[in-house]
Amino acid sequence: MANDTFSAGKFRLPAIICDGMVLQRDSNAVVWGWDKPGQSVQVHFRGHLFSGKADSHGKWFVSLGKQEAGGPFPMKIEGSETVSFSDVYIGDVWLCSGQSNMELPVSRVCRTYPEVAHAENPYIREFHVPINFAYNGPCEDTLPSEWKPLNPENVMSFSAIGLFFAERLFEDYHVPVGIIAMAVGGAHVEAWMSRKALAARPAKLRLADLFQDDSFREGLIQSELEREQNWQQALDAADPGLQEPNTWYSETFDDSEWPTFELPRYLSDGGLPEKNGSFWFRKTVEIPEELAGKPAELLLGRIVDADTAYVNGINVGTTGYQYPPRVYSVPEGVLKAGKNTIAVRLVSFRNKAGFITEKPYELRVGGHTFSLAGTWKCHIGKLSEMLPENVFLHQIPTGLFNAMLSPISPCRVKGVLWYQGESNTGNPAPYAELFRRMIADWRETLGDPELPFLFVQLPNYLERENPSAKNRWAELREAQADALSVPNTAMAVAIDVGEWNDLHPVFKRPVAERLELAARKVAYGEKDLVASGPIFDYMEFNGKAVVLHFKEIGSGLVSSDGEPLRGFEMSGPGGVYFPAQAHIENNTVVLTCPQINVPVNVRYAWCDSPEKLNFYNREGLPAAPFRTERE
Repeated sequence: MANDTFSAGKFRLPAIICDGMVLQRDSNAVVWGWDKPGQSVQVHFRGHLFSGKADSHGKWFVSLGKQEAGGPFPMKIEGSETVSFSDVYIGDVWLCSGQSNMELPVSRVCRTYPEVAHAENPYIREFHVPINFAYNGPCEDTLPSEWKPLNPENVMSFSAIGLFFAERLFEDYHVPVGIIAMAVGGAHVEAWMSRKALAARPAKLRLADLFQDDSFREGLIQSELEREQNWQQALDAADPGLQEPNTWYSETFDDSEWPTFELPRYLSDGGLPEKNGSFWFRKTVEIPEELAGKPAELLLGRIVDADTAYVNGINVGTTGYQYPPRVYSVPEGVLKAGKNTIAVRLVSFRNKAGFITEKPYELRVGGHTFSLAGTWKCHIGKLSEMLPENVFLHQIPTGLFNAMLSPISPCRVKGVLWYQGESNTGNPAPYAELFRRMIADWRETLGDPELPFLFVQLPNYLERENPSAKNRWAELREAQADALSVPNTAMAVAIDVGEWNDLHPVFKRPVAERLELAARKVAYGEKDLVASGPIFDYMEFNGKAVVLHFKEIGSGLVSSDGEPLRGFEMSGPGGVYFPAQAHIENNTVVLTCPQINVPVNVRYAWCDSPEKLNFYNREGLPAAPFRTERE
């Protein structure tokens, strides 16, 4: 897992010190590497000579002092060997980390933001830290990678939030921007923390200790891989729909005896058993002659868990897990005039399976769109036992800290952008403490006790009308907001730009723009800038009414659509909450509730996925969810 295998006593640079790099302006920017113990190292940069010497372990550091923004510049590093670069920039470097919503590449949002495909700016660059894990202590280097300039060739792999943030930052300050993209889908916050930061959580450290044993770790990975392969192979072998010559995806297969099923919805909602295994769906689409043979796109929304799609018997795509949007290319020559058969094989591993609603289910060809929602034929392929969930290495404490953050710790950065928490919603209670400890841990590791740390509060997600919901996303948001008590932090509220049916909402630009506002205030000193929506301050009781006071009101509180404020609730002495009537009065919010004569507590947007919220300040920034009752 680690990447520390290199020849002792040989000249070497870390992956992040390479041509195209961006170094932090106005700081003691550092380049470093390894050489023979005692070896003198010189760095020629911008007409000056900077020197250092390798220590007894062969590691050397050379400080370049405080450099003004600019570039590209040449750089030459001389030790026992010489390396020259021609494309070095000095600007602002931001470390973008967390889990999948920070990792999410531009390719996943380019349908929403098609203009980004043509983005080009040599002064915006990204270094993608490859995913790696280590549990025996910090690694010396990351896995191989490189700095990439923003251009149409590279843009699709950029972090979407990182890119949109960098573009706004460049517009405002006109200096090179370097994005260090270091995020891992599904990561727990504990995986990004050091052993020192987790000292108060011995159970977490004991778990990390288990994974220090190479044979244990590799044996576990291998056994899980074999179990998954055996499960899938057994299912495929027993599924009649895959057996030649009469496959159920063939355009000539007779499905006239199959029952019908209305899509999209969960399988159990349509009468199918809530079991694991394979399920088949078929639909016929009439294509006019003028569209025959043209390439097309097949959009199948989002499917839980995995699927393979066929058009006229041709496999056009497969997705192995539930989160990615299903967008499959139908090659030229597959579609024909008249009837065309679309077949989908859905495989359920362990979740409530089905086709998620309020997503596009369409066939798009030649500027025409054919809806696939509605009646399909369906049949059970083969039911199976549940596939047990794997142990995910990106959730084991210290693994990502050691392998991904520690190797780049000599880098000077302007600040951190953090988007994580989804994977900790299963147990949100400890998150507030863990998150504060992580911020302190990173500041110590990166050598800046006041390092700006800007984070995204989790957006709205999960089914809206779910009586069994435990509101764990709401609790996690509350835990995130608690970190605002830490100096030099800021929170980008995203409660209005999520998608209840998608863990990875595509609306990344407003999130990035709110982070950039926060950066301007916290990291760039624009103290008078309104960079946040309303944040609850305190409440007063006025008979049966409650008056709420807020910070960050900007130029005033507003209802974004002119309607009464939504999302407020009130409880009395019994602790039962009822919807409250809310209106703005003198930049406060006044609440009343017909069911409550003696108000005790209030809350706002307190559920996993509140909808149609309209409480903002005049600067267009949404209010943060809150509750006055704390457990």
